[in-house]
Parts: sequence; structure tokens; C-alpha cells
Amino acid sequence: MTIDELQKEVIEEFLEIDDWMDRYQMLIDLGEEQEPLPEEEKTEQNLIDGCQSRVWLVCEERDGRLVFRAESDALIVKGIVALLVRVLSGHTPQEILDADLYFIREIGLTDHLTPTRSNGLLAMVKQMRLYALACSAN
Repeated sequence: MTIDELQKEVIEEFLEIDDWMDRYQMLIDLGEEQEPLPEEEKTEQNLIDGCQSRVWLVCEERDGRLVFRAESDALIVKGIVALLVRVLSGHTPQEILDADLYFIREIGLTDHLTPTRSNGLLAMVKQMRLYALACSAN
């Protein structure tokens, strides 16, 4: 699936739920479904700067595509990073760099996050794009 198709899928899933408390629960559930990172990958090097909670992001290049794995020690943040991984993982660096991540706005995430969580979300997106930029330069 393309990044656009994945974003549309996420938007559809979230717009089926009207109540924001239920959407937060959906984020928590998404985070809990994610495979935890092994302890040896929870290093300072994999920690994202700019997040109030601790978020680790690991990126591997496989056949010209980037595969992301991530984890956070905060439930909602873990769900947010799970969404980003779902949408961006498995795509080429150029596709990631060119992507307009409109699903974040469309599902209302930007309007319902605290300023510190919004900053963390931006830091996560920035780090994923930096990995894409580094891989596209190789």
C-alpha cells in the first residue's frame, strides 16, 4: 500500500469513532499491539530528542525501503508512534520525504494533544524524515 492509502485507512478508522476518549483508547490499544523493542535497542542513540516521554526509534534499510520500529514509555505516545510506523514503514526514503502526513490533521490529533505531545509528534516525524534523508544520500 502507498503512504496515501495507509493514511486514508487510518483516517477512516478514526473517523468511525466520535468520542475523543474512545480515540485515545484506540491509540493506547495500537501502542499495546506493537511489538516491544528489545532492551538492547533502547539506547541513547535511538532515543528521540524533543519528546517529553521517552521514545526510541530504530530504522533499518531493507531492499531500498526503510523499516521502522519504535516504542515509548507513555501509553498514548506509544500509540502515536505506532501510527507513524504503520504509515511510513516499508517505503522508500524518497516516498517518506515527499509524504504530506495529512492524516495527523484529518483525525484531529493536532487539536487534541497537549503542546508537549504535539512537540513530541513533530520530533518523531522529523527523526523519521532524517533517517530517510540520510538513506537517500547514500
